[in-house]
Amino acid sequence: MRDVTTAQPLDVQPSPLALLLLGREADPKSERGVDCPGDLPSPSDPDLVARARAAKEKLGDKVFVLGHHYQRDEVIQFADVTGDSFKLARDAAAKPEAEYIVFCGVHFMAESADILTSDDQKVVLPDLAAGCSMADMATAEQVAECWDVLTEAGIAEQVVPVSYMNSSADIKAFTGKHGGTICTSSNAKKALEWAFEQGEKVLFLPDQHLGRNTAVRDMGMSLEDCVLYNPHKPNGGLTAEELRAAKMILWRGHCSVHGRFSLDSVNDVRERIPGVNVLVHPECRHEVVAAADYVGSTEYIIKALEAAPRGSKWAIGTELNLVRRLANRFAEEDKEIVFLDKTVCFCSTMNRIDLPHLVWTLESLADGKLVNQIQVDPETESFAKLALERMLALP
Repeated sequence: MRDVTTAQPLDVQPSPLALLLLGREADPKSERGVDCPGDLPSPSDPDLVARARAAKEKLGDKVFVLGHHYQRDEVIQFADVTGDSFKLARDAAAKPEAEYIVFCGVHFMAESADILTSDDQKVVLPDLAAGCSMADMATAEQVAECWDVLTEAGIAEQVVPVSYMNSSADIKAFTGKHGGTICTSSNAKKALEWAFEQGEKVLFLPDQHLGRNTAVRDMGMSLEDCVLYNPHKPNGGLTAEELRAAKMILWRGHCSVHGRFSLDSVNDVRERIPGVNVLVHPECRHEVVAAADYVGSTEYIIKALEAAPRGSKWAIGTELNLVRRLANRFAEEDKEIVFLDKTVCFCSTMNRIDLPHLVWTLESLADGKLVNQIQVDPETESFAKLALERMLALP
């Protein structure tokens, strides 16, 4: 028997992946980014609101603050405009006099703003670690390997890539380089119709649910027309025959917030609240979308509740910050608005943009110190912009 009292300790070195999971390292190729330099104000500082207001006033027209709908209320109060990711990127491009674009959102959104704004404007993300789990699920290397698989199956020339706005600049560039377009949750059907005019098949990146829901619910395809490409399996886990038979090749990605809603969530809320209207985002699973009363983008959800009659009841399947803000907004109209799932779920990466990070950013800029600038390299920007322009040209 081995004498454990005298045995030498094992020389075990953690792998890079283990260190990343432990939060002790950063992946430079990931949307998650790196820690912000410098010291942040204390979150308990009672003067944070006043400090943010003072720094913003000092900057004046030099700064333009964008706030995504999923941001915390404490941050959204300082936004010059609010909206979804693409609307905000376009708003930034329409504000050429602003030297600094402070994007209170996540990394891919700030990249899109940098692509669409002028070279003289500087896009800033208050916390570089504010990424997007969905966008992280498709890397440039994985998508290039997928294209090789499609080439080997003899169908690459028939495939048109369509990438969701919720993707990295690298994926948008890949899409532009291979003749594809970008889409939002509002115009996904138009983007797919355009793509099928260009080719016989679509590679939809990176959200499988938006791709499947659009193809089946909005365009009349069958679930059998869709196959799921898993980048973590050889050949995506698919045979060449399956790829050749498919119309929609869906990337195995999803939103960590919208993916949590289930059919049980829908059935449960209908039992708890008789007469409730179920309204969900198309990033939800197909069975949830099929069971809902209404399906639409973030902007659609807001407009639907604005138009809803007094006293109506709504269960909303999207990010909790927005649902809570809408519930408060329409309480005076006796509209009952609840979160679809009984378990609270914020977008954890979106919520990294908090008031201390915003104060630190604005005060740094007011002092003439540029921090956390998001820059897309010229070649990537060129091809990504091409894909975005194809989307803008859609009818």
